[in-house]
Amino acid sequence: MEEVSKNFIHTFVEEDIAPGGRFEGMKVHTRFPPEPNGYLHIGHCKALCIDFGTAEKYGGMCNLRMDDTNPTKEDTEYVDAIQQDIKWLGFTWDDRFFYASDYFDKMYECAEDLIRRGLAYVCTLTAEQMHEYRGDVNTPARSPGRDRPAEESLALFCRMKNGEFPDGAMTLRAKIDLASGNFNLRDPVLYRINHMRHHRTGDKWCIYPMYDFAHPIEDAMEHITHSLCSLEFEDHRPLYDWVVDNCDLPSKPRQIEFARLGIDHTIMSKRKLRQLVEEGLVSGWDDPRMPTLCGLRRRGYTPASIRNFCERVGVAKAASTVEYSFLEHCLREDLNESAPRVMAVLRPIKLTITNYPEGKSEELEIENNPRKPEAGTRKITFSRNLWIESEDFMEEPVKKYNRLYVGNEVRLKSAYLVKCTGFVKDEAGNIAEVLAEYDPETRGGDAPDGRKVRGTIHWVDAATATEAEVRLYDNLFADPEPDGGDKNFLDCLNPGSLEVLKGCKVENSLKDAAAPASYQFLRLGYFAVDSVDSRPGAPVFNRAVALKDSFKA
Repeated sequence: MEEVSKNFIHTFVEEDIAPGGRFEGMKVHTRFPPEPNGYLHIGHCKALCIDFGTAEKYGGMCNLRMDDTNPTKEDTEYVDAIQQDIKWLGFTWDDRFFYASDYFDKMYECAEDLIRRGLAYVCTLTAEQMHEYRGDVNTPARSPGRDRPAEESLALFCRMKNGEFPDGAMTLRAKIDLASGNFNLRDPVLYRINHMRHHRTGDKWCIYPMYDFAHPIEDAMEHITHSLCSLEFEDHRPLYDWVVDNCDLPSKPRQIEFARLGIDHTIMSKRKLRQLVEEGLVSGWDDPRMPTLCGLRRRGYTPASIRNFCERVGVAKAASTVEYSFLEHCLREDLNESAPRVMAVLRPIKLTITNYPEGKSEELEIENNPRKPEAGTRKITFSRNLWIESEDFMEEPVKKYNRLYVGNEVRLKSAYLVKCTGFVKDEAGNIAEVLAEYDPETRGGDAPDGRKVRGTIHWVDAATATEAEVRLYDNLFADPEPDGGDKNFLDCLNPGSLEVLKGCKVENSLKDAAAPASYQFLRLGYFAVDSVDSRPGAPVFNRAVALKDSFKA
């Protein structure tokens, strides 16, 4: 059997499930715990692929759990979107869909037990005072309420739960080690007061657990074996283990950390992505320039391309940044195999075949995908008046320009050889029409006398063309590190990230194209039908990724 490459997480998992390992005889069980306060983005996708992929690799299970411990920005809109994105990528959680709020009662019970055992206490320091008293590497933290009797803390904690105190008045803190070199263990906050309605529990609670307290309890309650987290939780692992060891829980999961995904020209902060949406700097969470999965899906990215990207980026302990062009490469690879080829003219100029009979039209046969003969062929029409790209004609050609200019012969894709005989300008002096003659003996694009032409251009029959809108997308940020240093990420926005072209001409076969169909527009790139604005008879296409152009004027 072919050896499958492993990452360090797989090595740990295999050690744990081997004879004598901590999870010997158990099924590998992971979880993906997004916070429902925004849409999933490409960074989440790496974690998602690691969580679900690890479970798949070892025949295990992966739970989907909404980390809804902070009601401030949470919404059912995000819950629904997260589920849709995960299903779109091809992962399933079967019936294992949970919420952190499912365990609020258990968390409260654990907190009371810690208080009774002298391992937690109610603290009345404000957030500012807590920061002031936290000490430094040479100075222990201070906490005046640390010696509060357990009975008093229990009573105060109950009153916190009953809503008797305002936000910020009190917290529940773990009693661990005020002198620890790991500041996460300097009596961390377990609960805070927040008088905000929760999207699931309503007004039942006005105190909410901190993630560091809630997360290990949730994992243990679901019998998770491996809690796979991003690298910023590495210093929190001792606290994770402390909670698991000191609370009455049915299992003891293992936390393993990996480096987050970084991509240049991209923001991964949900808070900043939300700011772009709320300030109207993008059209929404699904704007095709956004790194959100719904944005990438609308732009034309495929599940296979994104999963392949995450797999090939790999899993590492050290943070690194991947070039956005590699994500585009993965999409281009996928669509090159699967996308039908069609012809579209984005910046049209009229081409008149002066020796082609007026009123005549004929059908030509063209392959749908030369890489997939089984995809078959389609019929396209050809007549006297065609549309071509304006850049495929030059009045004064530059060196190595092999397209149309007076006296030059080119091939019209799958049609005929034509020779440029002249052009017409409008009153403003712009080229309005290109004139050419065709060779009737070259139907299909080959000359019987064996003469060679160096240029092949695409075209659309003016008699049957459908008018379309095409949106050309580029990176949302011009700066490769928009989130770096002390930059204001809004100053790094790319003013040229979207160009909208109206009046484009496409094959009639695309008249009623519907999302999520993607096509290769010959010589131009890969384009997807827009899932929001496209309509039958009035299609809208988004450029998913460009082709590599062999000619630069």
